[in-house]
Amino acid sequence: MTYANLIAGAFVHGSDAVANVNPSDISDIIGQYDRASAAQVDDAIAAARAAAPAWARTTPQVRADMLDKIGSEILARRAELADLLAREEGKTLPEAAGEVGRAGQIFKFFAQETLRQQGERVASVRPGVEVEITREPMGVIGLITPWNFPIAIPAWKIAPALAYGNCVVMKPAELVPGSAWALADIIHRAGAPAGVFNLVMGRGSVVGEALVNDPRVDAISFTGSVPTGRGILEKAARRAAKVQLEMGGKNPLVVLADADIEVAVRCALDGSFFATGQRCTASSRLIVEQPVADRFVAALAEALKKQVVDDARKPGSTIGPVVDQSQLDQDMRYIDIGTQEGARLVVGGERLNRDKSGYYLSPALFADTRNDMRINREEIFGPVAAVIAVKNYDEALATANDTGFGLCSGIVTTSLKHAAHFRRNSESGMVMVNLPTAGVDYHVPFGGRKGSSYGPREQGRYAAEFYTQVKTAYVLAG
Repeated sequence: MTYANLIAGAFVHGSDAVANVNPSDISDIIGQYDRASAAQVDDAIAAARAAAPAWARTTPQVRADMLDKIGSEILARRAELADLLAREEGKTLPEAAGEVGRAGQIFKFFAQETLRQQGERVASVRPGVEVEITREPMGVIGLITPWNFPIAIPAWKIAPALAYGNCVVMKPAELVPGSAWALADIIHRAGAPAGVFNLVMGRGSVVGEALVNDPRVDAISFTGSVPTGRGILEKAARRAAKVQLEMGGKNPLVVLADADIEVAVRCALDGSFFATGQRCTASSRLIVEQPVADRFVAALAEALKKQVVDDARKPGSTIGPVVDQSQLDQDMRYIDIGTQEGARLVVGGERLNRDKSGYYLSPALFADTRNDMRINREEIFGPVAAVIAVKNYDEALATANDTGFGLCSGIVTTSLKHAAHFRRNSESGMVMVNLPTAGVDYHVPFGGRKGSSYGPREQGRYAAEFYTQVKTAYVLAG
C-alpha cells in the first residue's frame, strides 16, 4: 500500500515513494510512503498560511475538543499503534506501547491547556491607563521530527502548536513515516480544518530545506542531529524566524561509592541500553567512584549478558535492533574507535544473527576509559556505554560537566548532601537522582543546555514560550 501526504485537507500522492523497512526483518516492507516534492511543500505551507487566521480565532473549546478526540483515539488504538511503531523503528513492544500512551496523554494534556491560557491585567504607571498582556499564536509552525520517537516527539510538537492556535506543516524522519502518517490520519479524521495540519514526507534536502527557508513559516521546531540543527539555526536566523532545537547529548550517570549498586545497575541498564540506546537522553558516560568501579562493571556486565536482543515484536525481547544499516555501521565504527583508543571492551559489541535478517547488535560496555576519548566526547546513539573511574565526588562532577552537551545527567547515591549539590551544580537541563537519565514526564519542561538545545523548552506549560508571541495592549480607561 502507498501512503500519501496530507496537504490542505486531502491526501496527495507524491512523484515517488520510499519503502518503510522493518529493522527486525529487512524482508518485511511495511508500506510505500510518498515523498513530497518542493512544489507540494509549497502547497502545504500556502494551505497552512491560508488557514491560520480562522484557526487562531477558534474558541479554546473547539481546539480542546479536537485535541481530546485525537488523544482518545491514540489511547484506544494503543496496541495497534505500538505494533506499527515497534515494526518500523525497532523498539520492543512494551517500549512502543509506553511511547504511544505518552503521545495520547500529551494530546489530552494540551486539550486542557487550551482552556488554561491566561493573560495579565496590570496598572499602568500613568493614571487612567490599563495594560493587558496576552499571548497570540505564532502563525505557521514547521516541525521536523526524528526517527527514534516516531509518535511521541511529533505529538509533543503538534499538540501545543494546535492548542495555541497555530497551523502546522510537519516533516517526519524518512526512516519512520508510518507512525507519523497514522497520527496525521487521526488528526484529519478528528476534524482538523483543511490546512490546519499538513504532513509532508520525504528527504530533508527537499522538504526540510523548503520549510526552513520559506518566509511564510513563522517558526521551526527541530529534533535531530547537531550538524542539521546548527544548519537550520543559521538559515532561520537569516530571516529572523523563531527556532527551537533539540540536538543530542553525551549524558553522564554518576555512581558514588555509597550508592546502592543494584539501583545503579538498573539505572545504567535502562538509561544506557534500553530502546537500543537510541535516545538523546541515554547515559552513555558512566562515571563511577573507584572503590566501587570494578563491582559496578561486573554487575552491569552480568545484567547485559541476560538481555534478549531479538525481534522487537517477539515476546521476551528486551532490546530490539538498531534502526538501520547506517546507524549499525556508525555503532560498529565507534566500538572499533574505542578499542583503538585503549578502552577495554568488557562485553558485547558484536553483530548478531537471528531467525530473520535484521540490524542486531549486542549491547557494548567499555571500561578503563578516559573522558577525553572520542567514545566519551561524541554522541554514538546506540547501545554503547563507557565507564570512567574517578577518585571522588568532586572529580565526578567535573567530569560530568566536561562535555559540549548538557541535556540531562544523573547521580546514584544515598547521600542527600551529594544529591543536592549535584542537582544544583550539574550543567544540564534535566537532572535525575537515583533514576535513569532516560524517562521524562510529559507535563513538565524538556530541554538542555550547551550544544544540546537552543530556544524555549518543550512540553508542559513552558511550551507556550515557543508556540506563542506576547502582545502588550494599553487602553485609556474612561
